[in-house]
Amino acid sequence: MRRKLRVAAYALCVRDGQVLLARSPGPGGVPEWVLPGGGMEHGEDPCDTVVREVAEETGYRVEVTGLLGVDSNRVVRPGWFGRPVDHHGVRLVYEARITGGELRHEVGGSTDLAAWQELGAVAGLTRVPLVDAGLRLWRERPAAGRLPAG
Repeated sequence: MRRKLRVAAYALCVRDGQVLLARSPGPGGVPEWVLPGGGMEHGEDPCDTVVREVAEETGYRVEVTGLLGVDSNRVVRPGWFGRPVDHHGVRLVYEARITGGELRHEVGGSTDLAAWQELGAVAGLTRVPLVDAGLRLWRERPAAGRLPAG
């Protein structure tokens, strides 16, 4: 079985009771909300990754204000020619604040919409699990930067 490791960096931007999210065309074409962010390029510092990705997906410039923690997941997915791929995602979740730019939607990228969502409304959104993990890291601030399993 082929193994794939993907390291990515994401931003949790909260302002005035709202969180900044981006929308991605999910599996089966059902859109789902995600934290702005994405995969690191070879040689790129994770802080630089999150700044670049937030700008690409939302139009905002951000300043990283802290590392909230790390979220890791592992799943076996179908690969090319029916061969399964053991995919391991390591996601660094940073707290960031907006320093400039204008909210806009990404064109030709991995997301199609960016918006501020009320914190209280997030539970009702179709979203990836990382949104909930990021919000828990932000609320709980675990000393080890890791959420307990379950």
